[in-house]
Amino acid sequence: MSLRITPLTDPAHGPHGRRLAWLASDADSTPAGTAFLRLFDGGQAHLAELDLRVHPAERRKGVGSRLLNTAVATARDNARRCVVAQAEAGSPGDLFLAARGFRTVLTLRFTRLPLADVDTAVLAGLIERPHPGYRLMSWQGTVSDDLAETFAASRRAMDDMPMDDTDNGTVTWDVDRVRAAAKAVEQRGDHLHTVVAIDASDGSIVGFTELVIPGNGAGDGQHYGTGVLPEHRGHGLGRWMKAESIRQARRDYPDLGGLLTDTADSNTHMRQINDGLGYIPTHTTHRRQLDL
Repeated sequence: MSLRITPLTDPAHGPHGRRLAWLASDADSTPAGTAFLRLFDGGQAHLAELDLRVHPAERRKGVGSRLLNTAVATARDNARRCVVAQAEAGSPGDLFLAARGFRTVLTLRFTRLPLADVDTAVLAGLIERPHPGYRLMSWQGTVSDDLAETFAASRRAMDDMPMDDTDNGTVTWDVDRVRAAAKAVEQRGDHLHTVVAIDASDGSIVGFTELVIPGNGAGDGQHYGTGVLPEHRGHGLGRWMKAESIRQARRDYPDLGGLLTDTADSNTHMRQINDGLGYIPTHTTHRRQLDL
């Protein structure tokens, strides 16, 4: 087929990276597929993340290959050493990536908690269980000025998150980055809810869990991350924070159907927490990497 690849102007340029986009269309200017390439900075300046989609009716016509070649060439031009992409295990996208040299570096298990099925008595028991030396706090939207520094410092909890063979690098968080992330959620019309664990001895944040709720309060919410600083692990803080996040979601959004989360297959501790809270497996995805 006659195919044209057109660069697009993408508005998703932020202070910590930029995103490039291309549209594939046929001779009649009918869209056939898209590719988005995110170029990170800081500790991930070696990395590009690809999101490539081809309309089912246009597959096996070279659309995906043309878009992929364009994106990979751009990654090389920007001195990236690898490109990562994600697809559901066994899907056409997963098989496409595998056939073009992308190797599986991480397996993610996706689960869903149906909020209507939550045992409120069990949930209340988890939340009310004493955690000596710690207390919970929560907020919506952007963190307040008085907590911003300690919240940014607590993001170090994600530095050793299991990423298996992914050449992921390290994301460096500061107050500006924390605020930019919250602003991005707000600008697309969604709601960011954060629950944190605080060390009662000095008032510092030692763990957090984030939940994003659709703007209309319906459908499913999405967990964005849960982490506890290494020196504060072993006290059940992750389960405690997540249980409180679930309680607040049920209380504040009666039309919300469920909560979604994804966890690395190798992250057995967080998988056990999710299983214990009632999350049900839905599907598995592969994170694949092409070394340039």
